Amino acid sequence: MTQTLVIAAGGTGGHMFPAQALAEAMLAKGWAVKLSTDARGARYTGGFPPEVEIEVLSSATFARGGVLAKLAVPFRIVGGIISAVWKMQRTKPSVVVGFGGYPSIPAVAAAWILRRPRALHEQNGVLGRVNQVFAKRVNAVACGTWPTELPKEVEGIDTGNPVRSAVLDRAGAGYIEPGDYPMSLLVMGGSQGARILSDVVPPAIAALPMELRRNIRVDQQAREEDIERVTEYYESEAIKADIKPFFKDVPRRMSECQLVIARSGASTVADISVIGRPAIFVPLAAAIRDEQTANARSLAEAGAAEIMQESEFTPESLCAKITEILTDPDRANKMASAALSCSKPDATERLVDLVETLSQTPTQNHRQTEALT
Repeated sequence: MTQTLVIAAGGTGGHMFPAQALAEAMLAKGWAVKLSTDARGARYTGGFPPEVEIEVLSSATFARGGVLAKLAVPFRIVGGIISAVWKMQRTKPSVVVGFGGYPSIPAVAAAWILRRPRALHEQNGVLGRVNQVFAKRVNAVACGTWPTELPKEVEGIDTGNPVRSAVLDRAGAGYIEPGDYPMSLLVMGGSQGARILSDVVPPAIAALPMELRRNIRVDQQAREEDIERVTEYYESEAIKADIKPFFKDVPRRMSECQLVIARSGASTVADISVIGRPAIFVPLAAAIRDEQTANARSLAEAGAAEIMQESEFTPESLCAKITEILTDPDRANKMASAALSCSKPDATERLVDLVETLSQTPTQNHRQTEALT
C-alpha cells in the first residue's frame, strides 16, 4: 500500500524550497505526496514535481489587510482546519510535515486533532510564529539551522535545510578564485528582491578601484519597481549587469560567481554552504526575531561570510568589503572552503529518515504527542 506524505507550506521560497526538496525525495521512494497550502502559497508551487497533488485550503494572517480582513482571519483559519480534517479522514496520511508560515496551519492542526504522525521543519535559527504554536504539539521538530532556539521541553533534531536537486547537482562546485579576469557577483534579496540592495550595491560597485571594477559582472535580483533605475545606473557606469526580479537558475549563477551578496534567509544560506561560496550577508533588520542574523552566524564564525547589519550597510563600507575579498585570492578560497565545511548536503536524507521513522512508529508517537499536549 502506497504511503502518503502531506507537506504543509507556502508563502515564500524559504518555506517552499526545503518542502520541494523533501517532496522530490519522497516521490523517488515511491510515496504519494500532497502539498497543503493556501491560495497565496499556490502561486509558488511551479517548481514542485507534477506528481505532487496540490491541496488549496483557506488560511490567513493578522499581518495583512484592513480591519475587516483581520476580523475574518479566525473564521478563515477554522474553515481551513475543518476542510483539512475532512480530507485527512479520507486519505489517512502516514505523516504530515509542516514547514512554517500561516498556510501550514490547517494541515498541521488537522494532523494534531486526528493524531496523525507529524513533524515540523524550522528553517531559521529562531522558531517562526506558527511553528512556535505547534512545537509542543508534534512528534518531532527538525532544525535547519543549528542550534535553534526552542521552547523548554522541546528537543530539536539537527537535520539541516534541504536544498533543491538543482543545488545538489552543483554541490562543492570548483571555485575560481578572484583574479585579473572576468568575475561575477551574485546579488540576491530573497524571492522578492530587497530595496536596500538596489540602493547600496550599484554605487558600491561603481566605487571599486578601476583595475577591479573593469572585471566585474553583476547578476542582481531587484524588485520590479527598482529594475529600471538599477539597470540604468549600471549602464551609466558601463558595468555589465543582468537585473531581474527573480532568477530561475540561481544554482548555476551561484556556482559561477566569485562572491555572493545577499539577505541571509535560511534557504540562501543553505545554498551558499552546499555550493561553497564566499558571502556578504545583510540580515533583514525588520525581522522581529532577528532570525536572519542567527541564520548567518555559523558561516560568519567559520570565516565563510561577513555579516553587515543594515545600519552599517553603506556604499562605502560595502565597497571596502568587496575590495578586501576580491583582491585577496587566498582569503576568498578559504571562505569558499569554510562555507563547504558548514554545509549539510545530506539534509534531505536526514529529513527523509525522520519521516520514515515517524511512519513506522505511530502508536509510540501518538502517546508522545498526548503527553506533550
